[in-house]
Amino acid sequence: MRTLTVSVIMPVRNGQRWLSKAIDSALTQTFADFELLIIDDGSVDATPEILANYRARDPRVVILGQKQKGLVSALNLGLSHAQGALIARLDSDDVAFPERLQRQIEYLLKHPDVVLLGSWAQVIDEKGSPKHKRLQTPTDRSSLVKLLSKKNPFIHSSVMFRTTVARELGGYRPAFEAAEDYDLWLRLSEIGDVAVLPEFLIQYRKHDQSIRTKKALRGLFSVRLALLSSEARRTHRHDPASTLTEPPNWHAQAEGTFYQDSAKLFRFLELGDPTITCEAAAPSVDLKAMSRLVSNLTRGERKFAEQALINLIRNNVRSPNHPPWLLRALLFRLHPMRALRLLWQS
Repeated sequence: MRTLTVSVIMPVRNGQRWLSKAIDSALTQTFADFELLIIDDGSVDATPEILANYRARDPRVVILGQKQKGLVSALNLGLSHAQGALIARLDSDDVAFPERLQRQIEYLLKHPDVVLLGSWAQVIDEKGSPKHKRLQTPTDRSSLVKLLSKKNPFIHSSVMFRTTVARELGGYRPAFEAAEDYDLWLRLSEIGDVAVLPEFLIQYRKHDQSIRTKKALRGLFSVRLALLSSEARRTHRHDPASTLTEPPNWHAQAEGTFYQDSAKLFRFLELGDPTITCEAAAPSVDLKAMSRLVSNLTRGERKFAEQALINLIRNNVRSPNHPPWLLRALLFRLHPMRALRLLWQS
């Protein structure tokens, strides 16, 4: 069996709206020695028919199916079937520019120490029209590595990485749901160089379906887990997440685990979810313990924390663990103007 240069992995579930645009952008690449592995995660719309049509037209299209096992399972299924020496990712709602594969392959051939390569991205809306916003990650190595140690600087649809290395690391891990890519990038960065091409090689589609409150909160939690795991690997050469087979439940008993403080934090941040009833959930949160943690929040976590405090104040939730003065003091630390505005309104 001949080894291909690249395997493009594209998971999809009910993606009929933009799927054809994504597939066309892959099949019209200036570099042709690739396979397009499309993993259908139990679609019930017109996706299967669209895929069958493309498969009949182009032998490079390979269809793999599974019954709604989720994104991580779909990604790993593609990784296990890939015949390419390199893996390129492309989401079913994004678009690759014609020279995307060619430019990244040329770079990786010249830089054998690089195991993960990304690119810049142009943001488009639901209709495919470019937005003013562009995603331009720093490209000098020191800035990129520093950024990676804090958050995910890679757009998933833009990356290309080495197949053998990703397989040796175990691929994507289900415990890091909604941040499974970030966890893999961190592990790749620990055994090789990472880089970003300063070129716009994909169009990243921003649409309402991309945003979900619970998914966003789970993603933030998984980012914390990934960073804690990475720190443990660097300092102790042990990965505390190696035994996790599913995303941890921050409401479950977490004492003695490497994420026990994170679980406490996210029980609090969850109060910023509008679907959560504060009166029912608040007793499980110790705000005095939270006062130690709120000074080290990411931007996304701060938004949930601010809203959680506002919800507790507006709902007049009272308990020994939630004195009104502490609620307002914590909100003032996070966002002085919102705290003062809320005080004025009351």
